[in-house]
Amino acid sequence: MKTQDQAAQGKVALVGAGPGDPELLTLKAVKAIFRADVLLVDDLVNPDILDHARFGARIIHVGKRGGCQSTPQEFIERLMIAEARAGHFVVRLKGGDPFIFGRGGEERAHLLDAGIEVDIINGISSGLAAPSSIGIPLTHRDWSQGAVFVTGHGKTADANPDWDALAKLGMTLVIYMGVARCREIQQALLAGGKPASTPVAVVHAATSGSQAQLITTLGDLPAALTESRLASPSIIVIGDVVRCASQDLFHRLTAEPDRIAG
Repeated sequence: MKTQDQAAQGKVALVGAGPGDPELLTLKAVKAIFRADVLLVDDLVNPDILDHARFGARIIHVGKRGGCQSTPQEFIERLMIAEARAGHFVVRLKGGDPFIFGRGGEERAHLLDAGIEVDIINGISSGLAAPSSIGIPLTHRDWSQGAVFVTGHGKTADANPDWDALAKLGMTLVIYMGVARCREIQQALLAGGKPASTPVAVVHAATSGSQAQLITTLGDLPAALTESRLASPSIIVIGDVVRCASQDLFHRLTAEPDRIAG
């Protein structure tokens, strides 16, 4: 039987806001956002999604974007715990999915350690939405029997992916947070045996009004990215599945293999 303190305590939902397009929200996410007393919102969340919040809900922006000044993670975790203990229903609203490079696992562990109930509400990850937005499947019976989601920016230098091993897998590589280290990633994959001719797509701000994309090859990736001026947030897709990209894009790759931005 719950004590009076336990009955009065609120809870936290870690909610994925999807890649950018508000119409890609799940119904469960919309319901949670509407119920929330407090919303802690990451920078990459489309502001239009907050139209689903009810009147009177407190909206707190807790910026989280690679390469930019961010709200300390410890502060966010303390704030979620304090608001839940005050009896509030707290929604931690994250771009993409909270359990795919969204620190959702860390946050869930801290909340459970503090005795706070946690719900996980998945969102569409940009690693799926970005390639799909230009016609690229992550798997294909002719070209790839699997896909690997990997970060280009490990927590420490020792926590970076084993690019040599990934180069030999023969699977689609979907790289998050890889733009700043694209030359290092390219060199490691080439050294691991990945052909320089391997098709590559880079999709910036997938499904948003500012989406832009680049199709090139692994050998030309750093120069093409510099010329295109695409920046974070972007997803890098490496593998033969990129050949399925919308025909107007891939035709230009085969005709002009050096660099193509769009």
